Amino acid sequence: MEWKNIWLKIRLLIIDMEINNLFDLNNFRSSPQLSKKQLKNLLEELEAKIFHADWITIGIMAPSDFDAISVLKSISKKYSSIKFRDLDYLNANGNVFLKANQKTGNVFIRSENGLGEGILITCHYDEDSQECGTYGPLPLDSFT
Repeated sequence: MEWKNIWLKIRLLIIDMEINNLFDLNNFRSSPQLSKKQLKNLLEELEAKIFHADWITIGIMAPSDFDAISVLKSISKKYSSIKFRDLDYLNANGNVFLKANQKTGNVFIRSENGLGEGILITCHYDEDSQECGTYGPLPLDSFT
C-alpha cells in the first residue's frame, strides 16, 4: 500500500513539472489531474485569451450528455457574455462530444467512443491576421 502512495506522489510531481502553461496541455489526449495551483494559473492564462478573442468555440469530451451540458452551463455561468441556446433539447447516448459556438449560439452533441475527457476552448478573431488557438484539455470541473 505504501508503494502505491509513493508512486502517486511521484506521478503528481511529474505532472506538476510538465504543466506550466496552456501550451503544455497540448500533449494530453484527456485532461490530466491538476493541482489547485496549476488549475488557477491555467485559468488565469485562459481567461486573458478569452477576453482578447472576438468569440470562442467550446468542445467538451464527457462520459454523458448530462455531464457535457452541465460543464457548458458552468462556463456560461462564469462568463455572462458566453451564452448558448436550446440546451434542453440536446441528447446523445454514452460518451459524447459537445461543440458550442459563442458567435452563433449553436450547440451540437454526438455520441463518440474513444475520446478522452476534458474541455477544449478555441479563441477566434474577426481579423484573419490573428491565428486561432485551441487550449486544453482542461478538467471537466474547471469552471465550477
